[in-house]
Amino acid sequence: MINDDKDLQSTQERISYFQNLLVQFRQTARPEEFPVVARNYRLEIEQMQQQVLDYLTRPVNMPAKAA
Repeated sequence: MINDDKDLQSTQERISYFQNLLVQFRQTARPEEFPVVARNYRLEIEQMQQQVLDYLTRPVNMPAKAA
């Protein structure tokens, strides 16, 4: 859950890091292992992107929902 702009920045950096890992894995992973690796990173990226969107579309003065 993203609670403030610092969390937002950290999450965006983590998304970028995972995307860069996928770029590398596309080149280095064996074809039979890539789909499993990619799927796990993709799921994590999608979850983080949803958190970013939830945070960005919440008014500044509205607290985050309890997890």
